[in-house]
Amino acid sequence: MMTYLRRPAAVLVMLSLFALGACGTRSANPYENPGSDLEKRVDVGNPIDGYYTTEQKEGNTIWEIFNTGDDDVKLEVNKYLWAGALEVLDFLPVQTVDPFSGVITTGYGTPPGGGRSYRATVYIRDPALEARSLNVALQTRGGAPVSAGTARAVEDAILARARQLRIADSKL
Repeated sequence: MMTYLRRPAAVLVMLSLFALGACGTRSANPYENPGSDLEKRVDVGNPIDGYYTTEQKEGNTIWEIFNTGDDDVKLEVNKYLWAGALEVLDFLPVQTVDPFSGVITTGYGTPPGGGRSYRATVYIRDPALEARSLNVALQTRGGAPVSAGTARAVEDAILARARQLRIADSKL
């Protein structure tokens, strides 16, 4: 009885292998298949894959997306703006700081003499001690943004304190 079942099973396996083998005759790279219509097309397809280009890419790893090519790239943050922001907003609890990208995020806190609580996000995007280098976003406890005048006043206070720190530092 087993010998009768083996022969149809073997035939079925052979047919399956033949059918699967027929599916894989085409190459992923159309330039390896001469006479293909894709050979006549110029740079069509996904440029990341490189399938439709003639040059070969060096290395094909996921880690290449993190390689900037320049190892000397440095993100710089003005130290006086950084210190000034931390001093002016010292009534707010600091949640996260990233000195490499210049972001300070605080939790909710009430300013001295104020009744409303705020939180702030400070972004220092340039090493220059200028107003364009500083961006402050304030938010109330209810989630509403504060007026532009209030945010500008906080930015001015941070800039003034940063200038004071630079003047004090140059006297040393």
